Amino acid sequence: MKISFISPDIGKGQANAIAALPVFKKAGLKNAAAAYDKISGKQISAAVKAAKFDGSAGKGFSVLGPKGTSTDRLYIAGCGERDKFDAEIFGAKMAKAVLMNNEPTLILHMDGFDCTPVDAARAALGAVLASYRFDNYRTKLAKDKKPTLKAVKVAIENPAKARAAYNNFYGPVGEGTLLARDLVNEPANKLYPKSYAARIKKMEKLGLKIEVLGEKRMTTLGMNALVGVGLGSERESQLVIMKWDGGKKGDKPVCLVGKGVTFDTGGISLKPGNGMWDMKGDMGGSAAVVGAMHAIASRKAKANVIGIVGLVENMPDGKAQNPGDIVTSMSGQTIEVQNTDAEGRLVLCDALFYANKRFKPKAMVNLATLTGAILVSLGHEHAGVFSNSDEIAEQLAKASDNSTEKTWRLPLGDAYDKLLDSPNADMKNIGGRLAGSITAAQFLQRFVGKTPWAHIDIAGTAWKGKSGDVREPSWATGFGARLMNRWVADNHEG
Repeated sequence: MKISFISPDIGKGQANAIAALPVFKKAGLKNAAAAYDKISGKQISAAVKAAKFDGSAGKGFSVLGPKGTSTDRLYIAGCGERDKFDAEIFGAKMAKAVLMNNEPTLILHMDGFDCTPVDAARAALGAVLASYRFDNYRTKLAKDKKPTLKAVKVAIENPAKARAAYNNFYGPVGEGTLLARDLVNEPANKLYPKSYAARIKKMEKLGLKIEVLGEKRMTTLGMNALVGVGLGSERESQLVIMKWDGGKKGDKPVCLVGKGVTFDTGGISLKPGNGMWDMKGDMGGSAAVVGAMHAIASRKAKANVIGIVGLVENMPDGKAQNPGDIVTSMSGQTIEVQNTDAEGRLVLCDALFYANKRFKPKAMVNLATLTGAILVSLGHEHAGVFSNSDEIAEQLAKASDNSTEKTWRLPLGDAYDKLLDSPNADMKNIGGRLAGSITAAQFLQRFVGKTPWAHIDIAGTAWKGKSGDVREPSWATGFGARLMNRWVADNHEG
């Protein structure tokens, strides 16, 4: 999708396009809408009157572009009350509406009603997110099912400032989110630990330093919890480290850690067959981290950030670990594996301990499609946040509001932690039927020491069968890439 920012002059740069003109409730035709109405000889006013259109949200109609302009069509979009207008949602709705309408260009008029350059950039981002498709493996897609929208132009009084806001932040964040979606949408026969690591390695062109650890190196380091998850697979597990040195030399970094189970059968604790195909998405936490690191590097963030993803495939096999096995993690703590389908925490515990020991970060955040229990608690609307730091929890809440990726904090506590005690090892990897998301977080907390840390359970938000959010047109949402970018930008840059 080509994005550009142009002057609001309706006589320039608007050929072969459909122009979206926002109209607010009971505010009448103003700005570009009024200009088009004048040049059309009041045809738009007449249409407004005939349709009894008052600018209510969700209402709208289209007319042919008037003589004297080069615009093909105009869409008069009802946007409701001005103080409730969301530029990102507006851009998304307009792009989604014309995605396959044989118009190559959409013009979003954001001029004349106190929209800032950031609003214009966010409108473009909304259009990009809503236009996303994953058609990589569709060879017989009918012509009328293919997107025809190729470009979005945003008309604003100061296009240079809007362009800067987009290029310096919102554009890279959009690219990172689409990358995360692509990764989650990929089938497991195409995206497995080594092929995934190879794709990440290509991000070195952005200025990232990429390091890949194989099973031999991880075993030498004592990462038996992570390596144990992949024992039943023919595909070797990987740990990928992405390093961005954009801050002051010597400043401690922040670490983003992601669970990357490229396919999860449950191992010997086998999942039910129905719906198991969705388990190609059990690497959504890693995708969020990779997408975030792509954006951080692309926008040259002034921060030191380390991204780490543990990539494994959890399969049943004669070599797979069994329920009841005891493994020694890199931390030296022993874990009784009572359920091999509680594997994500085994991957993360070694990745978190490694990150903490090697990089000594000032803060760590991990993301994971960790528990089905989080869907029972929060559905598909919010990701669950668990933290040993009130400061980080508050930062993430603000980043959630600013990025529009919604989160909700849930508790930790000693009573929950005791549910992980095992008579046979230092801990077990499940805490029982109750409070499953919390006990999973308590398990991870045992491996982070005193470092400020948060765990974000995105099992309900990484993919959705249906979404009420027009920016999420695909199964995979890319959730977490925007949130992590916002958290880094607001708290760790400059």
